[in-house]
Amino acid sequence: MARIPFFPHTQEDVSRMLERIGLSSLKELYADVPPEFFHEGDYDLPSALGESEVRADVEALAARNRKLIIFAGQGAYDHYTPTVIPALTSRSEFQTAYTPYQCEISQGTLRYIFEFQSMICALTGMDVANASVYDGPTAAVEAARMCVASVRRRKRIIASGGLLPCVRKVLETYARYGGYSLSISENPLSELDDSVAGVILPSIDRTGCICDLSGAAEAVHAAGALLAVYCDPSALAVLTSPAEWGADIAVGDAQPLGMPLSYGGPYAGFMACREALMRKLPGRIVGQAYDREGRRCFVLTLQAREQHIRREKATSNICSNESLMALWATIYLSLMGPEGMRELNEACYRSAHDLRGRLLSTGIFEASPEGEFLKEFTLVPRRDAAHLHKFLLDKGFFAALPDEEGRVSFCVTERRTKAEMDALVAAVELFAKEEGR
Repeated sequence: MARIPFFPHTQEDVSRMLERIGLSSLKELYADVPPEFFHEGDYDLPSALGESEVRADVEALAARNRKLIIFAGQGAYDHYTPTVIPALTSRSEFQTAYTPYQCEISQGTLRYIFEFQSMICALTGMDVANASVYDGPTAAVEAARMCVASVRRRKRIIASGGLLPCVRKVLETYARYGGYSLSISENPLSELDDSVAGVILPSIDRTGCICDLSGAAEAVHAAGALLAVYCDPSALAVLTSPAEWGADIAVGDAQPLGMPLSYGGPYAGFMACREALMRKLPGRIVGQAYDREGRRCFVLTLQAREQHIRREKATSNICSNESLMALWATIYLSLMGPEGMRELNEACYRSAHDLRGRLLSTGIFEASPEGEFLKEFTLVPRRDAAHLHKFLLDKGFFAALPDEEGRVSFCVTERRTKAEMDALVAAVELFAKEEGR
């Protein structure tokens, strides 16, 4: 057998492996594979390139991407990333760090995970937080699982129809195989009964409106269930916290904490809960301790995961921790501080309200729904929503995202300038003019 140049194994290596499993050839190893699936002959691969040629090739590919001005949100927000964050997180000790099981050599990693947890607790008002799960929607799934695991003999979760579509779809997928039922309701509190283990409500709904959760926790608790709130951690710097609403669990995505938008990632889901539920909290939890000399140190704790105990007794099968992005969020919050987060939200609020008023003045939108909002809002177009969205894409704007009801949403972060908003309004006015012909 000729050696394939792309694989490191020699003929002797292959022969020894085949001998170990009692076979004489690779054809015998793959005897169950139909012949039509085998590739005969050489691979059609391009010739090797030098480093400068590779760079030129990749730069030419990158130049084919269109850079759009982002006026969209729906769970992914274009906030500014301070330069110091990628500079620090690109250090090799962070990028190559493995799971910090050996606390005696992992104090740096454990320290920043502890700080991330502490900051999430400060934002949500909860007693304990983890670090971290894959993204916000899967954090919502784990909140549902926590409710079912914590409330005995109840196997039903009610999720608000006001949750982001990506959150609802992931909840539906996991519920299909999760051993519990899921109801999506526009009025979750009206469906409470003795089968409900938990209710998941948004802090900000999918239209961008800030939700008033007054009385929700009391109603859910009176029915013997738990309340989870899905929230934007950036907005929690100025909004009522889940703990103040009386929630038992707070979940969401840390992406708004300075994480750049990059074709679907990166994200980092967070979860926080009241102390009474902490043994049901999945993922990593870092605790603070003291060594024999009284020095502060950190260690993984409460690890009721399948890696450590019998799988059927585990509270979580989560093994992956978005640790690098938890560090990203930690540095971001450390740089911004409470005052910086307030100023950021104030800037978003002013610009978003200004843009909404100017878009309404074009005459092709109706104001709906009515409600207070922070940085994201929804309007009803008097023209076809998909056509408007495509028109703005062609003009260089990622904006006017159509929703399930034919409305369109806009989002304005602190990155959007007055000139960019002027240009968007001008593009909408041009659309209205062309559509009026």
